[in-house]
Amino acid sequence: MKIISHIATLFFVLVLSSCNPMDERATVELITVEEMDSLLKMGEVQLIDVRTPEEYADGYIDGAINIDYRNENFEDLIAKVDKSKPVAVYCGRGGRSGQCSAYMRKAGFKKIYDLDGGITEWKFKGKKTVR
Repeated sequence: MKIISHIATLFFVLVLSSCNPMDERATVELITVEEMDSLLKMGEVQLIDVRTPEEYADGYIDGAINIDYRNENFEDLIAKVDKSKPVAVYCGRGGRSGQCSAYMRKAGFKKIYDLDGGITEWKFKGKKTVR
């Protein structure tokens, strides 16, 4: 009788854990500069620079909108981005964009690309920025 009780409990726990509210289709993909460049040329991603406005003013990837990850209104600002369309994010080196990507995944964004090495790697590979 005890074993049946344990099996029933295990079954119940497995059923509950499979009811994950996070959409399993939501993914975050760390991408290279070359992959980011290709995505941008196809024009199928929303591009977000999560650095501070001062960093953004110093140069950004063409087409990027600035939503500062450290801004107290970050969650409200990011909520205005279309969750159903792919999003590419970057920061200075990859730390903030990684945190932002994790947040966006939990918030229901379907596909998130995170630029490995951030704008620092973008510039190192000879890609242009605008001011």
